[in-house]
Amino acid sequence: MTDQVPYGRWPSPIGADLVAALDGRPEYAGSVGEELWWTEPRPAEGGRRALMRLRPGAAAAESVLPQPWNVRSRVMEYGGQPWAGLDRGAEGPLVVFAHFADQRLYAVEPDAGTPPRPLTPPGDGTGGLRWCDPVIHPAFGEVWCVLEELDADDPDAVRRLPVAVPLDGSAAADPAALRELDGPRHRFVTGPRLSPDGTRAVWLAWDHPRMPWDGTELKIADVGPGPRPAFSGVRTLIGGPEESVAQAEWDRDGTLLAATDRTGWWNVHRVAPDTGRAENLCPREEEFADALWRVGSRWFAPLGDGTIAVVHGRGTAVLAVLDPATGGIADAQGPWTEWQASLAVRGTRVTGIAAGPDRGYELVCLDTATGHCRTVAAGHVDPVGPAHHAQPRQRVFTGPGGREVHARVHPPHNPDAAGPHGTRPPFAIWVHGGPTSRSAGILDLEISYFTSRGIGVAVVDYGGSTGYGRAYRNRLRGQWGVVDVEDCAAVARSLVAEGAADPAGLAIRGGSAGGWTAAASIALPGTAGLYACAAISYPVLDVAAWGPGLTHDFESRYLDSLIGPPDESAERYRERSPVHHAHRITTPFLLLQGLDDPICPPAQAEALLAAVEGRDVPHTYLTFAGEGHGFRRAETIRTALEAELALYLERFPAAG
Repeated sequence: MTDQVPYGRWPSPIGADLVAALDGRPEYAGSVGEELWWTEPRPAEGGRRALMRLRPGAAAAESVLPQPWNVRSRVMEYGGQPWAGLDRGAEGPLVVFAHFADQRLYAVEPDAGTPPRPLTPPGDGTGGLRWCDPVIHPAFGEVWCVLEELDADDPDAVRRLPVAVPLDGSAAADPAALRELDGPRHRFVTGPRLSPDGTRAVWLAWDHPRMPWDGTELKIADVGPGPRPAFSGVRTLIGGPEESVAQAEWDRDGTLLAATDRTGWWNVHRVAPDTGRAENLCPREEEFADALWRVGSRWFAPLGDGTIAVVHGRGTAVLAVLDPATGGIADAQGPWTEWQASLAVRGTRVTGIAAGPDRGYELVCLDTATGHCRTVAAGHVDPVGPAHHAQPRQRVFTGPGGREVHARVHPPHNPDAAGPHGTRPPFAIWVHGGPTSRSAGILDLEISYFTSRGIGVAVVDYGGSTGYGRAYRNRLRGQWGVVDVEDCAAVARSLVAEGAADPAGLAIRGGSAGGWTAAASIALPGTAGLYACAAISYPVLDVAAWGPGLTHDFESRYLDSLIGPPDESAERYRERSPVHHAHRITTPFLLLQGLDDPICPPAQAEALLAAVEGRDVPHTYLTFAGEGHGFRRAETIRTALEAELALYLERFPAAG
């Protein structure tokens, strides 16, 4: 028999310590011969990323590098593929990786027992040189990758270009040993991929003010002969200002495969390298790629038999095998409904990082010969059991003008408690970051932390989110601070109208771009009084003070599309910014900020605090030294969760 307990105060086995200890997920899976490698979070070790290795037949994975090695790139601040491996048979693997602390590339031969040796010149991790998306070319004795060169004194002086790094370590002391494969003709690039016959290379490029989901170009170059081949004849094959190519790979026959949204959806096309003629291999109103936030993301991978492993879906991302001859597609079987853009192919095996409504992310392998799919490493372990997790429901709500608003609703759930008769539960509206991103319908302990205590969570894929086609993404063009705020409010009001939520017990919560929406939702008149409180993390709050020279280069012109070009839209920038409407804020809020955040610096949060100073607005401001954009350390995650719960318990009437 369940006990009647006020919402928010249900007894739960999911504590903040537990959530913090299990925060993060494996990333960047890859094959090195028959071995599987990836990176894994270590919240208890200062949030570092450990490099993991699973040998054939081994019962468990092993960490390749001890503390303080941290395998993580800072290219474009969000990073990208940070490592590459080479199978050398009896000699053991050679692995190249980016170390977070100094952003240098290192090489390590783990079976030789020697420490990592630097391949690139020193850097301090903030200015200087950064690297990502490496590919080892033993025939040339080089690593081909992306170089990001920054000037600490001039944030606008940035170069990104494809570069060859000698494997012998000569460039560690002599930067002249680095070889530029192409000049800095574009502001942003991905790493070059060499054709099977070695005569051509391709990569993606784009420029300000475009973001990669707005428009990119697939570049192709001729590769000269010799041990240090040069690029020539660089040209654009497909893409442009209104066509986003998210990934390109060579197929075994020398043609190209590319995920482009020229149809309004990111579909996989076969592209002729001579002419750029593109054939859609599986025309569907589904996404076979997503926003390119991280260089080296891989949503598809060609297989040796001519088929293609793909991640696809509409609001989801499932693994499948695509037959380009027929356009047929066969989904992998199993409980995994979300696959990361990190596919590793070896023979008939496709390994990726996947999760589902009843499990967190784990490494999963599909054998395409048998159709069998199984967990192979970093297996999900539920520390409390499924009874304490809410099952998310995919919903489509109606927003202003009858537009669709996608969301995932996690109702309060606990087998041992229920709310008092005649009462409704409180609900927190969660706003994902990005804003060009989306939520994932997976088991998330952070969500269960709240739902198991009697607080519902609705995660909103507001207009502008990925996963639903280009037209849905483009809803946010010029409308950031309007469409996102309205769509979140539409979900909140619908839950109240349905009787699912207490109208006096609504909260809004978000980080980064989600923090902007949460703050705007308590500052702008259209949603005044809707929310009882707000939890705001590392936000953008004054867009006039967030642009070139004031944030990192990658997003410094993002606002051109989200709001409008600054020189044409100054009044709109002011109208939308929560900091300029602080006089309207009466809603209590929690503000969380990493002090080392280069993307949304503390100055953004401090501007809001200054604007509400002297006014009777209950608020709490917590800062975290050593944390950047998103929290990685166990102690930070624990403190942030407990502070958010305390806010809800104080402000939700049903929790009294």
